Amino acid sequence: MKADTHPDYREVVFHDLSCDFKFVTRSTIQTRETINHEGKDYPLVKIEVSSESHPFFTGQHKIVDTAGRVEKFRQKFGKVGSKTAVAAG
Repeated sequence: MKADTHPDYREVVFHDLSCDFKFVTRSTIQTRETINHEGKDYPLVKIEVSSESHPFFTGQHKIVDTAGRVEKFRQKFGKVGSKTAVAAG
């Protein structure tokens, strides 16, 4: 095997800034910052979203109100009618 072919695969701390959640995993990502986590120094990667803060995993989905958009579309194009209704009829 050639030397210096593969990147350094090591333990890294990922810090979710939105909910102050930290977890350790292995990665080849290059970082400039370090952190002392549970008594050991690790390279630090700051992230905005993780499984602790993402709506899919937390169950706090945002409900998008599409009724206003659909109603606006029907007001604008409701008089024209549907092409499928014309073809079927």
